[in-house]
Amino acid sequence: MQSLLTDADLERIRALIYKETGIYFEPKKNYFLSSRLAQRMQVRCCSSFQQYYNELLYSHKETELSCFIEEITINETYFFRDFPQLRGFAEEVLPKYLERKRRARDATMNIWSAACATGEEPYTLSIILQEMIEDYANWDTEILATDIDRHVLRHARIGLYSERSVKETPIVYRQKYFQRTADGWQLLANAMQPVTFEQLNLVDRVSMRRKRGFDFIFCRNVLIYFDDDSRKKVLSCLYDALNPGGYVFLGHSESVGRITASFLLERVGDFLCYKKPATSATR
Repeated sequence: MQSLLTDADLERIRALIYKETGIYFEPKKNYFLSSRLAQRMQVRCCSSFQQYYNELLYSHKETELSCFIEEITINETYFFRDFPQLRGFAEEVLPKYLERKRRARDATMNIWSAACATGEEPYTLSIILQEMIEDYANWDTEILATDIDRHVLRHARIGLYSERSVKETPIVYRQKYFQRTADGWQLLANAMQPVTFEQLNLVDRVSMRRKRGFDFIFCRNVLIYFDDDSRKKVLSCLYDALNPGGYVFLGHSESVGRITASFLLERVGDFLCYKKPATSATR
C-alpha cells in the first residue's frame, strides 16, 4: 500500500494536516506519514489514495479526519515530566503568585494544560497545587485539560496508568494520590476532582478565543511541531487567555523570543517562563 503513495500524495496530506492542525510534517517524515496512511486506508477499505483523500475531505470531521489526526499526533508523557521546571513553578513562581492573589482577596486558581495527551500533566498540576497551597480547601481551583485527540482524552478521564507513567512520581505522592490495582495505578478522586477535559484544536481560532481567565498555562513540547506562523497564532491566543500577571510554561527547547515580544521573559532556576504584563499593553 505504501508503494502506491507518491510524493504528490504526501504533499497533499501534509497540506491538509497543516490546515487542520497547524502541524507541518517535513519530507523526512514521509515514511511515518506513509505508514499511517496505509493503516487507515486498509481500515477504510480504500483501494486508492484519491478514494481515501476524498473521504478525509468530505466525511464528517468527527469521523475519518479526526481518526487520521489521532493516528499521527504524538502523546509522549508521564507524571512529573521535566521535574526541574515543575519544581521551579511550585517553589518559586506559585508562592509569589498566591501571595498576590491573597492580597487581592482572590481565592481562585485557574490553570490550562494545553495538549494534555493522556492526562499526566494536568493531574500532576492538581497534585502540586494540593501540596503547595496550605489552605487548599479554601481555594476554588480549576484545571482545564485539552487535546485534539479524543482517544487520549477518554484514557485521561479514566485515570488509570501504567508503571511507566508513574516512574517519576515520588513514592509519597503515589501513596497519597493513587491506588495500586491489578491493572495499574488508579488515580484517587482527590487528584482527579479539579480537572476537566475538553477536546480542542489549538489552531481553531473560534474555540481558542473563548478561553479566558487563566493564571497559568502549560503548553509544553507542543509548539515544536508547528511552523512560525502557527506558533504566532497559538501564542497570541494563549496571551489573550491569560490573566494579567499570568504565566505560560513551554517545553525546555521551546522559545517565544523570535515569535512575539508580548510576553515578559523570566528565568526561574535553569529554565525560562513567560509572563503576561500585569498591565497589558495593546499589541
